[in-house]
Amino acid sequence: MEQKNRGLEYEIDSPEWHFKQILNHLGEDTSREGLIETPKRYIKFMREFLEPKEFNFTCFDAEGTDEMIIQTNIPFYSLCEHHTAPFFGFASVAYIPNDKIVGLSKLARTVDLFANRFQNQERITTQIADKLQKELNPKGVAVSLKAQHLCMCMRGVKKHDTWTITNKMTGSFKEDLNCRQEFLNLIK
Repeated sequence: MEQKNRGLEYEIDSPEWHFKQILNHLGEDTSREGLIETPKRYIKFMREFLEPKEFNFTCFDAEGTDEMIIQTNIPFYSLCEHHTAPFFGFASVAYIPNDKIVGLSKLARTVDLFANRFQNQERITTQIADKLQKELNPKGVAVSLKAQHLCMCMRGVKKHDTWTITNKMTGSFKEDLNCRQEFLNLIK
C-alpha cells in the first residue's frame, strides 16, 4: 500500500504514482495546488502524444500530373529520445508522381505519424521519405525538417535559436541536381 502523502493518491505502481515519486524525488511538493493533478495530466499527455495516429493512405490516379507536388511549413512536435525534451519545427515534403497522387492531408499526417514519439530528427526525416516512396512509388521524394531542440536550448550547450535541418532525397531529387535545387529553393 502506498504511504499516505498529501494530495491526490494514485494506485501504487501506476504510471501516475511513479511520476509523482519522480517529482517528490526532485524536491517538489506534490501536495501544492499546482502539482496535485500534474502526474495524471502528464501521463494523459504522454499517452495521447505517443499514440500512433494511423490513417488511410488515400491515393488517386495521377491523371497526367508529372510535376513536383510540395507541401511546406508543416508544423511538427517530437520528443528527443536521448533527453525526453521536446523538439519542434516545420517539415517540407515533396514528391514527383509516377502514377499515383496522395490526398494532401496525408503528407502532414505522415509527418505526425513519425514525429509523435520518442525520436531523433534524422530518423523522422528518413521514415517520412521511406513511407512516401513505399506507398506512392513516385519518381522521387524530398523531405526537409527544420527544428529547434530544447535539449540544446535549455540544457547542455544552452544555445537558443539554434535550428537543425535534415534532408532526405530519393529518386529524381537525389539524381537530378536541378530537381533537388528547385525543391530547396521552394522551401526557403
